[in-house]
Amino acid sequence: MSSMWYECKVKYRKTDDTGVQKVTTEPYLVDAMSYTEAESRINEEMAAYISEEFKITNIKVANYAEIHPFENSDRWFKSRVSLLAYDEESGKERKTNMYVLLQANDVKEAFDNTVRVMTGTMGDYTIPAISESPIMDVFPYFSGEEGDLEQMEKFNAIKASKPESGAVAVEDEMEFDAEIVSESY
Repeated sequence: MSSMWYECKVKYRKTDDTGVQKVTTEPYLVDAMSYTEAESRINEEMAAYISEEFKITNIKVANYAEIHPFENSDRWFKSRVSLLAYDEESGKERKTNMYVLLQANDVKEAFDNTVRVMTGTMGDYTIPAISESPIMDVFPYFSGEEGDLEQMEKFNAIKASKPESGAVAVEDEMEFDAEIVSESY
């Protein structure tokens, strides 16, 4: 049996930066085997973060094929990856979409992280869409066994790392054919 990801919406009172309390609903992702387990797990996880009363308003199956935390990232992005395959019988190219949830600080970094995740993929693929996800946090399932405990600690450490402040130098690694560049000007 394999587990699935469930998106759980939680409604609670949140105090903003100015000290005003406001009722908000935020989506979270939990790894579970059923809706019942997802409800139990989100109750357990949220009880650790929210001291006041909260309500679970919705639970649905999330359509993510993979979840990838990245260090020094604070937001979650949803990447649509189209896997390309050639159907020999019909002679046509077929696309199969899958969705990957990953951490990044902006869309460009999300694109770079998606490419990094897809490195080593045997087939061809394209990345037709990347959007910021409203997901606030991800709670994977770990059995509690010793090897699993290390994996959970590593996942949580990567997920919780914060972006470094200050400007980051970006090195341009793009290469262009000199003939094509000179023809376009």
